[in-house]
Amino acid sequence: MNEPRVLILGIGNYLMGDEGLGVHLINSLSSASLPDGVDLLDGGTAGFQLMEYLERYPKVIMIDATLDAHPVGTIRLIKPKYAADFPKAMSTHEIGLKDLVEGLALLGRMPELYLYVMSVADIANLHVGLSPEVERALPVLRDQVMLKARELLNPAH
Repeated sequence: MNEPRVLILGIGNYLMGDEGLGVHLINSLSSASLPDGVDLLDGGTAGFQLMEYLERYPKVIMIDATLDAHPVGTIRLIKPKYAADFPKAMSTHEIGLKDLVEGLALLGRMPELYLYVMSVADIANLHVGLSPEVERALPVLRDQVMLKARELLNPAH
């Protein structure tokens, strides 16, 4: 078996509805057949505690929710190199993630990072589960993440 080369990292608070989008995605992928070289991690709201995991992988795909002006369920792929590259209105743990990216960049340990964000309407409600709009968009996000993981494992030269 190949040494894992791509980490798929779901971010979010499972107890805050759509804010837990990344964790829900990791849960759905955990029962899937993953290509050799891909690992999953439920990052929750860990922030800086994730540094040791991010340093182990040359390529990382992160998934998170964002509050922005886009319609709910809109999926965007961002390739952040610095904290300023993150969406302005990411979810409640944004400071930890932005600081984490800055710390990795300053230490020269930044992996090749891909951030999938999905637009959500509300993250204030304390409940388990996703809104119908986000739930409908989740399979599309899942497909995009897996396509990117396969692409990163087998880059076309």
